[in-house]
Amino acid sequence: MAKTPSSRSGAPKLDPRGRKVKILATVGPASRSPEMLARLFKAGVDAFRVNMSHGEHADHADTIKAIRDLEKEYMRPIAILADLQGPKLRVGKFKDGEAVIRHSGHFTLDRDPTPGDETRVQLPHPELFGLLEKGQRLLINDGKIRLKVISADENAIKCSAEVGGVISDRKGVNVPDAEIPIPALTEKDRKDLAFAVQQGVDWIGLSFVQRPEDLAEARKLMGGRGSLCAKIEKPMAVRRLDEIIEMSDGIMVARGDLGVELEPQEVPPLQKRIVNATRLKGKPVIVATQMLESMIESPAPTRAEVSDVANAVYDGADCVMLSAETAAGDWPEEAVTIMHRIARQVEDDESYLDRVRFLDTPPDATTADALAHACMTVADTVSISAITVFTGSGSTARRVARERPSVPMLVLTPSMKTARRLGLLWGAHAVATKDIGSFEEMIAKGKRMALRHGFGQAGSKLIALAGVPFGTPGSTNLMHVVNVSGDELEKHGG
Repeated sequence: MAKTPSSRSGAPKLDPRGRKVKILATVGPASRSPEMLARLFKAGVDAFRVNMSHGEHADHADTIKAIRDLEKEYMRPIAILADLQGPKLRVGKFKDGEAVIRHSGHFTLDRDPTPGDETRVQLPHPELFGLLEKGQRLLINDGKIRLKVISADENAIKCSAEVGGVISDRKGVNVPDAEIPIPALTEKDRKDLAFAVQQGVDWIGLSFVQRPEDLAEARKLMGGRGSLCAKIEKPMAVRRLDEIIEMSDGIMVARGDLGVELEPQEVPPLQKRIVNATRLKGKPVIVATQMLESMIESPAPTRAEVSDVANAVYDGADCVMLSAETAAGDWPEEAVTIMHRIARQVEDDESYLDRVRFLDTPPDATTADALAHACMTVADTVSISAITVFTGSGSTARRVARERPSVPMLVLTPSMKTARRLGLLWGAHAVATKDIGSFEEMIAKGKRMALRHGFGQAGSKLIALAGVPFGTPGSTNLMHVVNVSGDELEKHGG
């Protein structure tokens, strides 16, 4: 993205991205320097993910500060998502550090802390004993070893090895066929959450959500600071998907662990189901994990990876995420550039709007929803350059985004927190600016900001969407079509 001087301060400003889907990039050793963060942002990143599973709080604090400095330099709100590790089930240790489980052989997980061998190992999670039943599965080391329960009691879980192999100390265990009675927040997560909200992050990613109740403790600890994203990576969560969506502010399709616990062919239709269900609720949905996996080591993606990213964009996902590609890969900037180009190409496809609107999102019986739907209809009928949304909480912007209009949204809000959180929302270009006090001020500011941020020119038409009385939350009741004149362009300096 090219830098252009700002009309007011002379500070650099990014031109509009030219796409509606957002890019979320994970920060790690390959990308945490201020210089690389700036390069990723200029390449197309809209939001950064801080992975609390790795690194120290001091390192994360430096990363967050660098992102906020970048935000000031470019005068663009940038969303930060702190992703909590969540509870991890792991086996104990082996006397030789590892052992080999024979294919079709028997293997026991028990409560004995004695180092394990090729026949048994400790499972230091007492909540699993007495819970599992005959025929249920245990997946170890990301599914590389697959065990089936023969019998289980309070002291031992005896299994047969459907797929054997080498097992070593502290490898992870997935239990796809049972709801595990453990909280979604560990003690580490509570400390990480307290740190993240103190640092002012915009989103908290809650891992291994199984039930809507899992969100309650995180909500309480957040105390209204930031938005909560539920990560769907357990098959159990899918059973109560609608309730989880209702309890969260956004959803992540975390295909890593989801792909471990499900058969590979089950993941694509489930991804579409989660995206559709979240879109119906008007909340942002992120598609994550292994999107450009080969670019960890290669400067170019595979054709299958390009299709994977494109399909997520065609499905109408709000955001696509890069994980190790930007956190630890050799080509972080190139990965962002490729993802940006794929999204632009898809959105330029003449069939794109038909595809993203294949999902019917009927408006609720409210004035705000009816007006959001009307914005889409007007933009389809009249040559509109942008929908200018005035909002305090961001709810009006989410209503408009749910309709997937053909033009971008310029979201004007007096709240920097709201502007940042909208960094994950489809089609939203958020600007933190002073609140308005009258209809005339709304029209003037809408035109001025549209010109300043590249969403209009002489002869353009804009839609203004707001609520009267101004500054009153939840009062969206006004839609107005505005003409931008040459005089206003001259006043702006364009």
